[in-house]
Amino acid sequence: MLPTSAEFDQDAPIGNGRVALLFEYDGAAFHGWQQQKSGVPSVEGQLQQAVSRVANETVDLVCAGRTDAGVHASAQVVHFETQAVRSYRSWIMGVNTALRGDIAVRWAGQMADDFHARFSAISRRYRYVIFNHPVRPGILRKQVAWTFRPLDAERMHQAAQALVGEHDFSSFRAAGCQSRTPHRNVHFIRVTRHGDYVVIDIQANAFLHHMVRNIAGALMAVGNGKQPVEWIREILEQRDRRQADVTGPAHGLYLVSVGYPEGSGIPGEAPGPEFMQPWFTPEQQALVQGPVFRKQWSASE
Repeated sequence: MLPTSAEFDQDAPIGNGRVALLFEYDGAAFHGWQQQKSGVPSVEGQLQQAVSRVANETVDLVCAGRTDAGVHASAQVVHFETQAVRSYRSWIMGVNTALRGDIAVRWAGQMADDFHARFSAISRRYRYVIFNHPVRPGILRKQVAWTFRPLDAERMHQAAQALVGEHDFSSFRAAGCQSRTPHRNVHFIRVTRHGDYVVIDIQANAFLHHMVRNIAGALMAVGNGKQPVEWIREILEQRDRRQADVTGPAHGLYLVSVGYPEGSGIPGEAPGPEFMQPWFTPEQQALVQGPVFRKQWSASE
């Protein structure tokens, strides 16, 4: 969702309260979202510095969901409090001018005082992109995962349906995960092939640390025939991370949508990243506000 010329020309002031930003980033060069004491590059550190410069005061950012080192986002959301007042154009262009090239703000808006980028969110949606070809990628090596073993997307999709609904996802949880509960509610998961690319599209109320990458690693083991379709259900029920210890590489993962209740003020946009949007049908691109457990997706849809 790139801003239109009309939006850039709007005069409504934004600020003197709670402001939200919607932005994207290539995570290849960052040590994740969270700012590090060691000073290594982080998305939070870069964005906080740029926003503070435009606001002419130090701001604290709250994001919808932290991403790990190497993970990308096409629709991350943050909010912050500021006394500064700027136009829509000034927030976006000013922050982007102060940012490095691999982060870009796409939208800015005035929010209600009770809006919270993290706690107001009702869903997160990720896409995991796999380049499935005998030859490894060069140009996209930091934007997609790669496996030379042929993958059966239909088998992967069939196996993935065991994960839909509310479950204990201990088998797909990183050892260092700090969440108080392993229970999450997966609204849907769909695996589709698009030429040499296989995409895992998954939405849940929230995710555990490394949960999507661990699911991707397990599904690839099913897709290449190493494990049977029933294996995903079996390891889910065992609630033991040691049963599925394959983790997909970080650079295949994209945060593509954060869902909020209607009227929140955050604009809805088709899930990205933009280069893969033509791969999907309008139904596959639809924003989903809640569970769709009864929908039986097919990998060929």
